[in-house]
Amino acid sequence: MADYVYGPGRNHLFVPGPVNIPDPVIRAMNRQNEDYRSPAIPALTKVLLEDVKKIFKTTTGTPFLIPTTGTGAWESALTNTLSPGDRIVSFLIGQFSLLWIDQQQRLGFDVDVVESDWGRGADLAALERKLRQDATRHTIKAVAIVHNETATGVTNDLAAVRRLLDAYAHPALLLVDGVSSICALDFRMDEWGVDVALTGSQKALSMPTGMGILLYDLHTALDLIFEEGLDNVIKRHNRLGTATRLAVEAWGLKNCCRKVECFSDTVTAVVVPPYIDSAEIVKHAWKRYNLSLGLGLNKDAGKVFRIGHLGNLNELQLLGCLSGVEMVLKDVGYPVKLGSGVAARRRTSRIRRL
Repeated sequence: MADYVYGPGRNHLFVPGPVNIPDPVIRAMNRQNEDYRSPAIPALTKVLLEDVKKIFKTTTGTPFLIPTTGTGAWESALTNTLSPGDRIVSFLIGQFSLLWIDQQQRLGFDVDVVESDWGRGADLAALERKLRQDATRHTIKAVAIVHNETATGVTNDLAAVRRLLDAYAHPALLLVDGVSSICALDFRMDEWGVDVALTGSQKALSMPTGMGILLYDLHTALDLIFEEGLDNVIKRHNRLGTATRLAVEAWGLKNCCRKVECFSDTVTAVVVPPYIDSAEIVKHAWKRYNLSLGLGLNKDAGKVFRIGHLGNLNELQLLGCLSGVEMVLKDVGYPVKLGSGVAARRRTSRIRRL
């Protein structure tokens, strides 16, 4: 059991979810049970439901707080808007889009899978062909897309999907998995005509993972976001994402995401040389430095490790992570120049001052 005991100091959590929880959120949960039939609970939830609409950037959407996992939210989005047998165009670009497609198939939908190489974004040219072919019959009832695929560090262009649907005046619903994007990346539900969107507590909201939404910690988490300013939160994620990508470049390694316009600001998937098993990097980081990094998943197992940089996170925390990754790379035999990734991050500071 000794191999599974944390070392001295605190664990440094840099997986793409769950993320670090701010101290005010932790304190907000430290309270006695309350009478859920009392007047205080409806008053609280009324405020929360209005505040939740703000992070989706919608004034017309109807928010739901559902005690479930992200997978449960997937299922709710599908089963409450569609019927078994309905045709869904769904993009396969990584592990989590794969899992959502698997769920769609098991629920009895007619899933039209559009697959891209992992590390590339959704194939919108294929979507356009399908919409053109379906311009009069409208057999496509929904388009399902993962906004931010954390397995590969790829972000999809939702505005472009909406433009295609509008260009063909197609009535298909637009269903979006925003689990790792909402509150971190630019997301505009009303402007982009998103019909159903979902997110989770353990990602950019910086709340605990688990089966439920806790009302008081959600209230505090949203207050922190609004205090910083949602647009400022999105800009901060861009700075941290840019800094991480510059560090990866300085190390002489490649980003799993192959298109600059698809780079994710919440997670960077780093491709390792063929003589290194990326799982050993993740294992060594945790065991030697108490640093939690993300594994490569499915097709990328052993080839990729992932650095999560989302949630309630600042520059110094990220610099600690980058320093730790450099030490791990050195330990496993990769010829990294210590300090190169941290030095590369300074370029984002100069850009910010300009």
